[in-house]
Amino acid sequence: MARIPSLLVGLIALLATPAVARADVETSDPQVAFNNACRTCHSFRKGDHRLGPSLNGVVGRKAGSVPGYPFSSAMQSANIVWTEDNLDKFITDPDRVVHGNAMKPYGGIDDAQQRGEIIAYLKSISGK
Repeated sequence: MARIPSLLVGLIALLATPAVARADVETSDPQVAFNNACRTCHSFRKGDHRLGPSLNGVVGRKAGSVPGYPFSSAMQSANIVWTEDNLDKFITDPDRVVHGNAMKPYGGIDDAQQRGEIIAYLKSISGK
């Protein structure tokens, strides 16, 4: 008989709990997109180089030009500026944009929304 009150208490607690967002509902958070795809190798803090260079201020910067980071010769000789369009192409398929880059094993992101969120975040930390 003692189980009935505990079941009622549990049911009341469950009904009083706010609804949790469904997992299939898409959310848009540029920093989360960056963290999920880039943060393992890159920081957004100026001068904080990891396996990859800091991406602080990357939008509008010439490829391979961050002082203090040992870029591959391919990236150093790439004659491109990181515009939104170039970043989108690079995030999609790095080897197509800068053949011989050192971003291995990263192979790119097919999802345009995810790339857009990452670029939005990079713009926000670039002051653009």
